[in-house]
Amino acid sequence: MQRIAITPRHDLAARAERAGFDFATIDGEPYWDERAYYAFTLRQIEDDIEDPSGELHALCLELVGKAVRDERILQRLAIPEHAWDLIRESWTRGDASLYGRFDLAYDGSGPAKLLEYNADTPTALFEASVFQWEWLEDGIARNLLPAGADQFNALHEALIAALRTRKAGFPALTPPMHFACMRGSTEDLGLVSYLATCAGEAGFSPKILAIEDIGVRGDGPFLDLENAPIALLFKLYAWEWMFEDDFISAPGMQVTRFMEPPWKAILSNKGILPLLWAMAPRHPNLLPAYFEDDPARSTLGDSYARKPLHSREGSNVALVHEGDVIDTAEGPYGQGPAVVQALAPLPSFDGNVPVLGSWIIAGKPRGLGVREDTTLITRNTSRFIPHAIVG
Repeated sequence: MQRIAITPRHDLAARAERAGFDFATIDGEPYWDERAYYAFTLRQIEDDIEDPSGELHALCLELVGKAVRDERILQRLAIPEHAWDLIRESWTRGDASLYGRFDLAYDGSGPAKLLEYNADTPTALFEASVFQWEWLEDGIARNLLPAGADQFNALHEALIAALRTRKAGFPALTPPMHFACMRGSTEDLGLVSYLATCAGEAGFSPKILAIEDIGVRGDGPFLDLENAPIALLFKLYAWEWMFEDDFISAPGMQVTRFMEPPWKAILSNKGILPLLWAMAPRHPNLLPAYFEDDPARSTLGDSYARKPLHSREGSNVALVHEGDVIDTAEGPYGQGPAVVQALAPLPSFDGNVPVLGSWIIAGKPRGLGVREDTTLITRNTSRFIPHAIVG
């Protein structure tokens, strides 16, 4: 694993604009950063990232199966009781998952370590999929990359195939598939628009709307602004937020189907980290982890990462080394239960710290995206750096 400096494409801005990549630059700073790329060997990708990601996903599904049968687990995850039946029914019904992203610590040698699973509303998918692949093709064509370079990236094709399979589960007269996110977020709208495009290629008639514009009427499904029923909804809106909303009790929750399904609320919770460790305490890709109130946490000593159950984009995460806080991020998740996890040895390349995002599409590892920062905590401002397989 290497970080290799490279010349950015001279027409990068035009490329981003043509692709609809409206957040390639954020507040005047590059979010998509192709001044360097991470180089991997094929063995590193297949043995250290792809195969372990498949194992971790299987372990996560096993955990969901346990949780829906054991209310003590749902309680430990601080999931409200009024959501338990919804979660259980979606799992029993076999509601399909579209995607998720494991965040891994990896330095090119030794096993990758799971930091967390972004299982419900992960972003950075568009840039990992088509825009990263376009960068690879341009780099080879312009002699910026070795002629035989490749990439761990079958994301676009896998997304379309998964959506096509989901469409086959509907009657012949398929209603539109709706895609929703909160109004005002360019990044969220970019992801939703990309997935809507994939759905169109899969045979759906996609419709995009704001979460705030979803309506309720009678005992039927949720409705869009044209009063059309929402039969299948991809929502870039966290389940733990939905569980707190008044419309969680609306009849539409029993009629509309969701991507991601309610059972993903289990896996998007940082509480799975100690639960997975308890299931497989010496798994090479897991870090020791405990609930903060568990006396066994003392085995971690004075060095650990503290993570709220529902933290996102690094918010309210604190890294403690020998009793001293070495990095922390502000955010809205400071209250409530948390977990502690052993510190992962993160590599540093001239002060740049990468975290690997291993994408799971329809249950299979299908691609890789790398985010990096100059701090140990990956934040929403962290840069996306492309990767290539060069050996």
